[in-house]
Amino acid sequence: MRREMIEKSAYELATQVREVEDVIDGALAELAELQSRLVRTVGVTGISHVRAQGAFDQLSATTASLIAARGSIGGCHAAIAEAKQFVPGLRTVSFGDADECPKKTGSADLRIVA
Repeated sequence: MRREMIEKSAYELATQVREVEDVIDGALAELAELQSRLVRTVGVTGISHVRAQGAFDQLSATTASLIAARGSIGGCHAAIAEAKQFVPGLRTVSFGDADECPKKTGSADLRIVA
């Protein structure tokens, strides 16, 4: 029972981390589109580049902050992956070759149970 709870909790955490990473990447794509639209709009409207500079500065600051957040969530992901090695039932067990998983041959389904 406890093992299932640990596995479920770890799976939900891993899923959430991936979702946050995807949301940040999506937001970065939206910011890039916004910047492109801002450039086009400034060109079409003929507004002075000096007047539009404030918007560009704010957009640039937002993008830089989001890129920093992307790096931080990546660091969080790595820290969680490292921490899982200390949780019974989640540790990676390996032996033999340096490959992550042996190639599946035949129809045997071999599993290691920790």
